[in-house]
This record gives sequence, structure tokens and C-alpha cells, in this order.
Amino acid sequence: MTRFASIGSAAVVLLLAGCAGLPKNVQRPVSHALAQPESTPLGQLVEHKRPDTVPHDLSGFTLLLSPNKAYAGRLAITEQASKTLDIQYYSVHVDPTVSSLLRAVRAAAQRGVRVRILLDDFNSVGHDAQVMRMANVHGVEMRMFNPLPGNRRSGTLRALGSLDDFRRIQHRMHNKLYIADNAWGIVGGRNLGDAYFGTADGRDFVDMDVLAAGPVVRSLSTSFDRYWNNPLAYPVASLITPAELARLREPTKPAPEETQTASPTAPTPTPALPSALDLGSLPLVWAPAGLLVDSPLKLVPESDDPHANGAVIEGLLSLLHTAQRDVIIVSPYFVPGPQMMALFADLKKRGVRVQVLTNSLSSTDALLAQVGYARHRKQLLKLNVGLFEMRSRQRTRLRDTVLGSENVGSRASLHAKLVIVDGHTIAIGSMNLDQRSKLQNTEIALVIRNTALAQQAAAQVQAVISAGAWKVELTPDGALRWYEPPADHPRVADHDPDTSAWLRLLEKVLTPFTPDEML
Repeated sequence: MTRFASIGSAAVVLLLAGCAGLPKNVQRPVSHALAQPESTPLGQLVEHKRPDTVPHDLSGFTLLLSPNKAYAGRLAITEQASKTLDIQYYSVHVDPTVSSLLRAVRAAAQRGVRVRILLDDFNSVGHDAQVMRMANVHGVEMRMFNPLPGNRRSGTLRALGSLDDFRRIQHRMHNKLYIADNAWGIVGGRNLGDAYFGTADGRDFVDMDVLAAGPVVRSLSTSFDRYWNNPLAYPVASLITPAELARLREPTKPAPEETQTASPTAPTPTPALPSALDLGSLPLVWAPAGLLVDSPLKLVPESDDPHANGAVIEGLLSLLHTAQRDVIIVSPYFVPGPQMMALFADLKKRGVRVQVLTNSLSSTDALLAQVGYARHRKQLLKLNVGLFEMRSRQRTRLRDTVLGSENVGSRASLHAKLVIVDGHTIAIGSMNLDQRSKLQNTEIALVIRNTALAQQAAAQVQAVISAGAWKVELTPDGALRWYEPPADHPRVADHDPDTSAWLRLLEKVLTPFTPDEML
């Protein structure tokens, strides 16, 4: 047999393996969030921190504005959890920072904390599939949402093997939650990985989270339970065995026994990471808040349930309609469809100032989304929308901001997702203002009405705009110009800055083949 025939045969085998269906008659024991969070030390801490003049229906919040605080906040509520940890993410990368955090999660399980981990299944391939070994830790339950069948060595082959179910697999659970004892929780744009916590060697994702305490956390837990107990959530044991995971990790070595409980990650050098936040001394802003969350039925294309529509994006558009003075939108993937463009036209008519911070062609990690945004750019500028695009290379280290990368010389890619209206209301969560978040992915967002919190977030965004973003404008003859942030000799570009001619050509070639509804 020739070398090429061998390769072809192997590809066919892998592809046929990908065509295997999902398991049937899966047992999914129903469980729910802790019923009495006030009985836990974390629940009691919330009430201890609540001033006497603050009503009990208000929740406490603090923004996690840097990678260090984002990590330290998750570590703090993990270490102080006494009853439950509920963790829900789109993507978890098996790297040194996550390994460190997962050690704290395992320690919580060992002291009797019930841990539930719910992860969208799309990215659990190759090395990152090893996060599923957490399911073998005593006290940890782990489920994969909307799984793809087939071999986990290759994401491409796995997706090809599911083409007959394309409509389902392109709908993903994009929600991001981290909840301890149903008393404290973190919501934001971050997945779990080095690049989200400022410890990666290459690209750093620029993000923002909010740490919440009090009654609104019960709403977060209700959302988690709804997804956890959904038929699309498959226990890890129904999808892959410990031995199969071991073979993925070390394909040349014998697999361990099925009963062996292994560490979810191999020993790796641990980066310098911050210690846990001191929750006792952490200042909280007390405010009314509500939760926008999509139904898991949104991931079922054939569902006729009216609740399966995009509640998060619809809720944000309704919030934007209330604006009287100014709007700030931070969305790494920004693809406004007809409904959003009509909204911007209405805001222009009413004299509302609109600023949008998004990725540039050089900073984005999603070229197709950038293609969708680029075709709307001139019309957005004609509607007086102020457009600012993230610079992929930053001149300075901007610490303790939404930019917040701790690495010098790393590439910055915007990943934060928030909306600020009239300086008094902030929405922060997992959603982009694009058609994928509206039509295909499920999302979650906290909407908090508080002037101090909204203005704090706005100040951080303005700091990034002033120091780390290109300003895009239209010339009188209708051409685009990019203006670098003020410096001794700021640059002016007449094409997407810091990009090659080949990348700009590729963007133009892809434009006819990427309708907005796919993005």
C-alpha cells in the first residue's frame, strides 16, 4: 500500500468514526442549585457586607478590570465555596493557568463541595479534550453541551463527520458563568485559558467581567440549572472513557485502567499568578440588576417555541432604544443586521452619541466576522457612529484596564462585551452584537443600573480608545481613513493598518460568500 493510500484510508476511518451518532437513553440525574445560600459562609459574607441602608433585594457588584483580578476573583470564590460550585463555559483551554485554577476546583471537591461543570463540546478536541478528565474526580460532575460525535483528535474531521447535522452543530452554548454557593458569581466575556488571564506568550484577549453577590446570583443559578438539566447536556462518561482520553493525551503509551483517576492536566510550568481576592475587604457597589439569558431551545433549530428566540440581543436592543444622550458598545465581533442599523439611524435622528469599540482586521481572531463588519463600516460612519478599532500591537502596558495585558509585546485582541447607556446602565456578558449571537448561539448578560459602575466601565473603555485604538473616519470623497491614537508622530492609514496586502485581498475575496446571518 502506498503512503498516500495509507493516509487516505486513515482519513476515511476517522471520517466514518465522526459519522457515529450520539449515545441514546443517556441517564441525566436532575440536580439544582443550593436552596439556602444564606446558610453558607459566602452567603453570610454577602449580608455582612451589605450596609444597613441597602435593601435586601439589591445585589453587590465589582468590576474585574484586569486579567489578574479576573483570575483572583475566580480563585477566591472557589477557595471559599463550602457547598457548591457551578461552572459553565463555551471554551476551556488546558494550559498552565487553567491547570492552576482546576487544582483549586479539585481541592474544593475533596473537601465536600459539589462541583458541576458544563462545557460546550465544540472545542473539546486534541489537547483541550483533557479537561474532561475532571469528570473522573470524586465530587465532580461534568457534562458536555450539544456534543459532536466522533473522534476528538481533530476538530476538522469531527466537524466534517457531523455535516449531516450541520444546522444543530453550528448552534453553540456561548454562556459563561462561575458560581459559588449560589451566593457569589462571575459573568463576562472570558473563557478559561492563558490568553484570557494575561499569561499567554502570543495573543492576549482583552476582556472584562463582573463579580456579583446577593439575590441576582440566584437568577444566574436558575439559568445554569436550566442548561444542566437539558437533554442536550451529556455526561462525559456517555461520550468518552478515561482510557480513550488517556490515548488522546499520550497516543504512543498504553492507556491506564478505566478505573484509574488521573489528573486532568499534565504537569506544566505554572506562570506567576495572583493570590485570591480578599472578599471580606472587597468594596461592592449595591444596585438593582436583571438577567438576560437565552433559552437552551435556541440551540434546537426545529424548535417552534417562542421562548427560543434571541432574548439577550433583543433585550439589549430594547435597552439601546431607551438612550437619551450617549451609548458605548464594546463588541469584538460587530456585525449589525438591518434591525441594528435601523436602531442606529433612530439614535442619530434623536441626537444620541454612539461609540463602538471593536476589533481591527489586524487584531481579530475571527476573519469572517471582520468581513461582515467591514461591509457595514461606511454606512455606520454615515449614521454618525464613532468607530474605534483595537490596535493589535500596543505601545505600552495598560494595566488594570479592560486592556489589562500583563505581557509586554503580546498581540491584543478585543474580547470584552458590554453596552453602557447614558452613563447609568451597564450590560455585561457573553454576547457580541452580531447575527450569530442573535440567531445561533445562546448568550447571557447582566444588566445593572448604577451610575458609579457604568461610569467606571466607561472610563476604562475611553482609556483604551485614547491609547490603544484606531479611529476610523470617512473622507469628504467617501474613502476610509484610520487615525492612530495621539502620539509624537501619529500615523494615518488609508487601508486596514498593520495588515498585509494578502490579508486585505483575502477579506475582499471572502466578502460575497459570508452573508450576515452566518456571522
